Amino acid sequence: MSWRRIFHTSCLVLLVQLLCLEAVPISLDKTKVNQPEDKASEPPPSVDTGLHYDRYLREVIDFLEKDQHFKEKLHNTDMEDIKMGKLAKELDFVSHHVRTQLDELKRQEVSRLRTLIKAKQDIEGGNDMAVDHQALLKQFEYLNHMNPHTFEVEDLDRLIKSATNDLENYDKERHEEFKKYEMTKDHERREQLKTLDDEGRMKEEEHYEEMKKKHADHPKVNHPGSQNQFKEVWEEADGLDPEDFDPKTFFKLHDSNGDGFFDEQELEALFTKELEKIYDPTNEEDDMVEMEEERLRMREHVMNEVDTNKDRLVSLEEFLTATKKKEFLEPDSWETLEQNQAYTDEEMREFEEHLAQQEEDLNQKASDLQKQRDELERQQEQLNSQKVELQQVQIEGNAIPEPRGEYHPLPPGHKDMSQNHPGMKQDSHLQNQIPHNTQDLSQPQLQDLPPGHQNQPTQPQLPDETL
Repeated sequence: MSWRRIFHTSCLVLLVQLLCLEAVPISLDKTKVNQPEDKASEPPPSVDTGLHYDRYLREVIDFLEKDQHFKEKLHNTDMEDIKMGKLAKELDFVSHHVRTQLDELKRQEVSRLRTLIKAKQDIEGGNDMAVDHQALLKQFEYLNHMNPHTFEVEDLDRLIKSATNDLENYDKERHEEFKKYEMTKDHERREQLKTLDDEGRMKEEEHYEEMKKKHADHPKVNHPGSQNQFKEVWEEADGLDPEDFDPKTFFKLHDSNGDGFFDEQELEALFTKELEKIYDPTNEEDDMVEMEEERLRMREHVMNEVDTNKDRLVSLEEFLTATKKKEFLEPDSWETLEQNQAYTDEEMREFEEHLAQQEEDLNQKASDLQKQRDELERQQEQLNSQKVELQQVQIEGNAIPEPRGEYHPLPPGHKDMSQNHPGMKQDSHLQNQIPHNTQDLSQPQLQDLPPGHQNQPTQPQLPDETL
């Protein structure tokens, strides 16, 4: 999203101009173009305000503009009265049909917010937690979440005030972001120089100075909002004789939506010719981010000089009054961005200290994570070793002992006495594999006896000394 699209509107612009903003084709000679006959006018393209509730805001304004009574009040109410909430009270006089549509819009918006909140809860791992929609919706100040069903005066008042405050703060944030962009760019250039040897550093510095010089070598830039600047647009963009310059005609030519005001986008379009003198997207030395910042600086300057009631719109009356001032006829020279550094040396020092601290914190986190990884790997190796030992023990416990000697089957009718011996409960298939010549020291050997002979236990033969 470009800067131009973010800062094109605010406050009353949101209420009056939001649906009819359109870039001004200032390079077009309007006096020489024949408009096609019987061609239906196309609605101007939508321009994003940069607000997260942009669509809701547009749709509310769109419906309110359909009510003739509210539309008249909208165009006739002073900006201060709008900020004070007087316009919001006119909602009570809006037609029932429009109010019904606004009610439905609000219900859809509340439903959208609840869906987003639930999705955020799911992403953050809060699936098991009950979602308190009422508590979470409090952060969205542009609508009354306590009443999710009907669009009331308080809702319109909240919407106006929120849009006003958010856009004003956005202006400040834009300046800070551009300053950070410039400091980051300079910091990266300095860091890159540190990686070069003396000869490479010298060449890089020479190239940098050459690019700065080429960028600064451009035609004179007219002071934004001055007679000279408008005359140049009158001549080159409108194709008219600069000697015939007429402020009122000029205003009507460039009031693209014909509402009697210059909004911010229409003003910015008037500065294109001046910006083309400084910036060319094909040139290495020209930064297009800086070009948009320059455009906005010009617009802000004109608004500060001409917009007397501070509604961020320039009316025809305000414009004509400004053309009679000395600043319009004899302006001072305009200092471009290269003549005005966006940051101070102190801000740059603090910025680099902040970057150094961030780098240190990241390195510390990386070191801690590496230690955790090493410890996990050590524990995993220990577990793997224990697993291998356990598997080895199980294998040894289940191993079958190797038989000694050859296997000979027992004679027919011979009983295997080991089956009746205490503690000798073994599987039958293992018993049959025990060799016949393996002596059981706990049981005396049995001999085959002649038929009818009683089986007497054999007495062990004692040494002679015992006898």
